[in-house]
Amino acid sequence: MTEYEIRRYPGEATIADAHRVRRIVFIDEQDVSEAEEMDGRDEDAVHVVAYDTDESRPVGTARLRVPQAAVGKIERVAVLEAYRGEGIGVQLMETLEAEAREQGCRRITLHAQTAVEAFYDRLGYRTVSDVFVEADIPHVEMEKEF
Repeated sequence: MTEYEIRRYPGEATIADAHRVRRIVFIDEQDVSEAEEMDGRDEDAVHVVAYDTDESRPVGTARLRVPQAAVGKIERVAVLEAYRGEGIGVQLMETLEAEAREQGCRRITLHAQTAVEAFYDRLGYRTVSDVFVEADIPHVEMEKEF
């Protein structure tokens, strides 16, 4: 069975590995523009990258920003297609939720693509908006209180 290791950037992960996964998932697969995906906010975020320990390659990523006091925002959650369903998304989310708590957050928000709204619902997030379009993809805003 393949094992996955979650690494943090800044830290043991690299931003290049996070970008590699995001480029494949969002730009190549979902046709999000590079300008929209690479939004200039990476330096203000903590990133986590999941690595396939058998192949030492990045297979998933997500980032956390804290745009206002006590409120974290999880963004850019992406797992390579061949690795979906392996629990990597859950590991990424749990790692960033722990990071948010360490940073004093009492609530986390995120914009979920409607296709994966149920995934976040299973993790305790609740939908707090109507459907809206972001990067030509339907989304909803979701949040979770600690």
